[in-house]
Amino acid sequence: MIQLHYFYISNYKSLEVLGYFGALLIGIILGITGGGGSILTVPTLVYILNYNPIIATAYSLFIVGTTSGIGTIQNFKKGLVVPKKAFQFAVPSLIGVYLTRKFIVPNIPDVVFYFGSLKLSKDTFLMILFAVVMLFAAYSMLKNNKKNELIERTTKSITVVIIQLFFVGVLIGLIGAGGGFLIIPALLNFAQLPMKKAIGTSLLIIAINSLIGFIGDVQNTIIDWTFLLIFTTISVAGIFIGLYIQKFINEKMLKKLFGFFVLIMAIFILYKELLS
Repeated sequence: MIQLHYFYISNYKSLEVLGYFGALLIGIILGITGGGGSILTVPTLVYILNYNPIIATAYSLFIVGTTSGIGTIQNFKKGLVVPKKAFQFAVPSLIGVYLTRKFIVPNIPDVVFYFGSLKLSKDTFLMILFAVVMLFAAYSMLKNNKKNELIERTTKSITVVIIQLFFVGVLIGLIGAGGGFLIIPALLNFAQLPMKKAIGTSLLIIAINSLIGFIGDVQNTIIDWTFLLIFTTISVAGIFIGLYIQKFINEKMLKKLFGFFVLIMAIFILYKELLS
């Protein structure tokens, strides 16, 4: 009995260490790619540290928002942040994020729908949605955009772009991600920023969106601040490592790296939710 108790404690400690290592990787990935940190945050909290997906998505917003804010300061010093573009993209999406975290997520039913004897729970629904969005994001980053496609996207009216960004915010709010994997393609296509400036600018947008979204969660959720601050501090340390590594990676390679990472994580989440 004592040996069994010791096994459970030892196993828990191992998972905790692995979870904190994940926190370091979150920061490194954010520093390198300007996004993707939240893609690792939610699976780390759910599958390694056993947090409920709703709590995990809330914590993810704070962790990624704070870490992105630190990364923004570093990129701003290097001239890789375009504040005007950041706020143009952030305002419509942050409204969508806040309203979603404050009103929509708390009111999603525990069972979304029944299909015969099968049922789709709220937690599983959000994780599958998370993975599906990641698949589309990976596709947008890995495909070779033709010039005419770029022109078609950049000639959309400002009203259409604002509406799209608002719904991007709603989606970010639902899945608890910072949105780098959604925002970076938009900055590349609509704002026509080079990859490294898109990454730097996306960190500012992610920080704004995530922290505003988290404010909506604070009003609905009991927060374990001790855990959250430790996890976030480790993640912040990781972003400095990522920003250093970024200097040695060219833009084309960076885009492909980002896309493949998102694709792998999407497949992993779908496997966990549907097959395991």
